[in-house]
Amino acid sequence: MAVTQLPPMALAAVPGDGGATQGILRRQALRESAARTYARALPIVPVRARGMTVEGADGRRYLDCLSGAGALALGHNHPVVLDAIRAVLDSEAPLQVLDLATPVKDAFTDELFATLPPGLASRARVQFCGPAGTDAVEAALKLVRTATGRDGLLAFSGAYHGMTAGALAASGGAPADGVMAAGAAAAGVTRLPFPYDYRCPFGVGGERGAELAAHWAEKLLDDPKGGAPHPAGMILEPVQGEGGVIPAPDGWLRRMREITAARSIPLIADEVQTGVGRTGAFWAVDHSGVEPDVMVLSKAIGGGLPLAVVVYREDLDVWPPGAHAGTFRGNQLAMAAGAATLAHVRQNNLAERAATVGGRMLERLRRFAAGRPQIGDVRGRGLMIGVELVAPEAGFATGAGVAPTGAGPVANPDHEEAPGGTTPYEASPYEASPGGGAPYEASPGGTAPYADAMRTAAPPAAPALAAAVQQECLRRGLIVELGGRHGAVIRLLPPLTITDEQTEAVLDRLTDALDASIRTAGTHSRELPPTAAPFAPPSTGDHR
Repeated sequence: MAVTQLPPMALAAVPGDGGATQGILRRQALRESAARTYARALPIVPVRARGMTVEGADGRRYLDCLSGAGALALGHNHPVVLDAIRAVLDSEAPLQVLDLATPVKDAFTDELFATLPPGLASRARVQFCGPAGTDAVEAALKLVRTATGRDGLLAFSGAYHGMTAGALAASGGAPADGVMAAGAAAAGVTRLPFPYDYRCPFGVGGERGAELAAHWAEKLLDDPKGGAPHPAGMILEPVQGEGGVIPAPDGWLRRMREITAARSIPLIADEVQTGVGRTGAFWAVDHSGVEPDVMVLSKAIGGGLPLAVVVYREDLDVWPPGAHAGTFRGNQLAMAAGAATLAHVRQNNLAERAATVGGRMLERLRRFAAGRPQIGDVRGRGLMIGVELVAPEAGFATGAGVAPTGAGPVANPDHEEAPGGTTPYEASPYEASPGGGAPYEASPGGTAPYADAMRTAAPPAAPALAAAVQQECLRRGLIVELGGRHGAVIRLLPPLTITDEQTEAVLDRLTDALDASIRTAGTHSRELPPTAAPFAPPSTGDHR
């Protein structure tokens, strides 16, 4: 069966479009809010879907590497999800029960706890929230503030935690930048640097850049004049998704755990997009062995239906009844679909499958990037992959540690061991330099001690090129998302059930689209190529 062919389904055939698609799209544009995003860049009217394949009202078929912004771990309409939903419907169970106890909810909670990091699962509590990840983020922030009696928050550059006020304040940027900035000031958020190897905030990248980021956080917290009073919590993403698919190095993540634990600061892991096998482990924190105090979960835990929870240490469970509530926190269909999804991923080792397939995709994309300077970096973890596009004509000179041919520096998310066998964060890079001198005293010859490790800044982002690639992918029957600081990162979030044949088809279509867009745009134009003109400009964000 061809990879774009839908399997047999008990649905009537899609009738001739007869212009209906354009009519629906026009009416959507007239009636819906200007805040709509995906519909602008993806002029598709889906009418049926199965697995990774989506069919539009016009009969065209697409391979879906958006997967509901990561919500569809098993793809569209997976049989185990449909069976679970039908079982609830056939049982005549109530579909909405507020926060009352039900067998469906009990089964979901059992399955969820079976997947959690063991140390957390053994002493965890779960709060069912409103059905969006952003509400779970709000609950987590409220929880740690209530438990600690403190108000401030540590968050990271490049973060995305949702679109409500508190979540926006913790985010590093959003479409509503003015609203975000005002919220951040009101919420007392202290922004910390996130280790971003390709565009390292310290200009060094790699393990050294991660060490500097950790050192910055530690010294800021211990500085009585640093402007970061003892905070209520630290919130981070183990892999930044909307920020551009940036994996946190495992050593850095362990260091954040050490820093927060030593200062009694609850660590909140936002696993809304990274959870349920997406990164090659059931939860992205599993790679590092870190056990956070709080985990924020949504998207895939509902099997494609709206569901969001916060899981946290029992000693944090000090808020009174009704401290966080919501009408639609008792979605029985989502709990049934979620329990089925969690069990299927766990029992069929789909996280391990994601690691294998994702590694193969990264390897091929990195080979393809060689010799194409418009592809600045290829990175990711498991089936969460990003391709950052750049404008190399803007004056990029190769520096130490930077690949000259377009593949860019490739971050090693593991950082298990530093040269010589020491773990990368056993000592701060800023302690006394060899010989006992001050850390930044000039070295012989007058240069700074790390001058040889500095590298030239990466080229500017190329959002117009990324938008063109997205449209060329669509023409080839492939749905991809954009993200990153300037919307210049092509993001791939295929379902964990992607087959080997589909994997090759995705890579073939994406690389063909990249070459076509690079040829059309050339290396000297910042404008959107004429072939992309009928479509809207790029838009990003998972908008929880």
